Amino acid sequence: MSARHWLLGGVVLAALAGGAWWWRQGRAEPQAAAPASVAAPAGVGALGRVDPASRIRKLSAPGGFNVTRIQRVLVAEGEQVQQGQLLAEFGDVALKDASVAQAQAALAEARATLAKVRAAGRPSEIEAQRARIRNLATLEAINRRDAQRAETLVPSGAGAFVTADRSRAQAEAAAAARAEAEAVLETLSRPRPEDLALAEAQLANAEAQLTKAQADAALSRIYAPIAGTILKLYARAGDPVGSDGLLELADLAQLDVLADVYETDLPRLRLGAEAEVIVPGDPRRYAATLREVGWMVRRTTQAGTDPVAAVDSRTVEVRLTLSEAGRQALLHRSNMQVQVAIRP
Repeated sequence: MSARHWLLGGVVLAALAGGAWWWRQGRAEPQAAAPASVAAPAGVGALGRVDPASRIRKLSAPGGFNVTRIQRVLVAEGEQVQQGQLLAEFGDVALKDASVAQAQAALAEARATLAKVRAAGRPSEIEAQRARIRNLATLEAINRRDAQRAETLVPSGAGAFVTADRSRAQAEAAAAARAEAEAVLETLSRPRPEDLALAEAQLANAEAQLTKAQADAALSRIYAPIAGTILKLYARAGDPVGSDGLLELADLAQLDVLADVYETDLPRLRLGAEAEVIVPGDPRRYAATLREVGWMVRRTTQAGTDPVAAVDSRTVEVRLTLSEAGRQALLHRSNMQVQVAIRP
């Protein structure tokens, strides 16, 4: 057989084999498509800062206060203070204390005046007035009897007219004096309503003046609104209080992380979710728990050089509670920026 015949037979066999393979593929049952893999829910990442759960309290001079120079600072940075503890005094504290003492004296005087008005007269004064009334009544009776006897003697002489007139006049004078003494006795026995009302009004005014003086004196002192730690002093004795205030105070018993989460990530948040806090330069990661989600979406303007960065993003503040290990590690790092990874 020639080479040409061998070549022609190979081509025919190859064609037959190819057709058989195509026929088997067409007859084969279609395989079910492999199910698509379901993507696991993603977590939420955000930038945050360390913030005490009590918030940092900035204490300063009261608004509109004229004297802002510090006279005494009674605490130091890092010192633990109790709620209501006196922290500092301003320069006019002595003047305000003198005003309080003056108001207290005026109040004591008003109380004494009211007690005097209510008590009216002393028992000895009342008894003396009653004795005077009895004496005037006796004198009036004597003069009236003398006038009657003198009138019976009128027919015997002209001199009886003068005696009778004099006795009647003396009786009238005694009666008037007795009426006046009885009015004085009434005043001594029972105070007049107008005098009592005036004394009570004076007492109320004195009490109001004392309350005002005490409030003014309190403004000359700064007290701790909460128990906590003095984080920073901005003024010392003799310094004026500037725009930074006098000091900053916070309770470090519980530390939080305050993070800004994009509004589009809010549906993936749930209270109680676990999170990790990453501190720059620290290889450790600290556990945290999502405790609060803010009530307001706010606009956050980010200034930077990245041309594709969000320049008008909207975020919500969320608060995460640090674990005890994280609290101990970040105890002296309030306001430090950290990264937060909230798990789904």
